[in-house]
Amino acid sequence: MADWMHPALIVAVTAACTIFTRFFPFLLFGGKRKMPRFVQYLGGVLPAAIIATLVVYCLKDLNFSLYPFGLPQLIAVAVVVALHLWKTNTLISIFGGTAVYMALIHLF
Repeated sequence: MADWMHPALIVAVTAACTIFTRFFPFLLFGGKRKMPRFVQYLGGVLPAAIIATLVVYCLKDLNFSLYPFGLPQLIAVAVVVALHLWKTNTLISIFGGTAVYMALIHLF
């Protein structure tokens, strides 16, 4: 196999999978077909579940006995909560909290 073929196949397969996952819901529920209540329920609870998972992942290795004593993580969590309560937009909350966290770990 040529050196360029392996990365090209990886990009092609990744692109095909991404396109499939983006268009599959429209193919399945598109048109006049009513979306099942369970799928509507998941659409309502998954954003909060995703944020909770990110918060738990962020705090899982937190060590309060070493400098900076978890301050960047705790401040970033507070920013995520504040942004989500203020804007109720998952993307703004995640990106805002991530940006604050990245800035704080470079300051401490």
